[in-house]
Amino acid sequence: MSRAPTLLFCLASLAPAALVAADATGTDDRLALSANGGSLTGTNGGGGGSLAWLHNFDADTLAGLAVEHQSLGPAQWTFGSVSGALTRGAPDARYTLAGEVHQGGGRDAGRNFHYGIEALDLSATYSRHLTLLLEDRQIDVERTHGNLPKAGLSYLWTPHLQTSYSYAYSFGGNLDTRLSSARVDVFTAPVNLILGGGWGRAAGWVLGCGCTQPTTRFREGYAGLGKTLPNRSDLTLIGDYQDLGGSHRITVTLNYIVHLGTRS
Repeated sequence: MSRAPTLLFCLASLAPAALVAADATGTDDRLALSANGGSLTGTNGGGGGSLAWLHNFDADTLAGLAVEHQSLGPAQWTFGSVSGALTRGAPDARYTLAGEVHQGGGRDAGRNFHYGIEALDLSATYSRHLTLLLEDRQIDVERTHGNLPKAGLSYLWTPHLQTSYSYAYSFGGNLDTRLSSARVDVFTAPVNLILGGGWGRAAGWVLGCGCTQPTTRFREGYAGLGKTLPNRSDLTLIGDYQDLGGSHRITVTLNYIVHLGTRS
């Protein structure tokens, strides 16, 4: 799977859900905070955090602003983000156009570098169960650059079970990436469960590991727990294991989202 840094992944996952999370007036504001730490073979590990503001102008229009800082081994980078999503259609055929821009910079082994990632995706949900996704992501970070198109689908089997699969295949530049990913979400009253994994080959920056290592074999497994709290907030804890051609990366991420104001 295309593994951008923490907040990219959170915002991309949040967009469809956030559009249906607004109150009866269609407006809603949320603050999203994230913190992570982890290890990578041959380095002293690293960590980071992010802060984002998400706003529903109405039930079908979402925008977000964010800032994120990450470090791993000798590399550290900071970037700002702008994201948005617009949904249209009938209840049994909903179409969402979403985009995100991430710009910033960092330093790796004494060298400054530019950080830029942009993405545009179109998703369609039919009969409230089947969702199809098409995405194109442009990556220009340090010496890594190119396009990473992705196609995916998810199916809500019951109100308590959803499965997803996606495949990304790069072209142009030097990404040389072929990634598959699968995920299972289980929704229950006490907690929501997340299980997933990815496999294929990818360059280091595609995986968000803060390095310019050559394209390598990639395997991943992750699991998480999510819970809605009484104060109108959501807490998610995710553990992620990656095998990058023999180097092993373990990351633990805590995400907290709180609704602002009083819902009608």
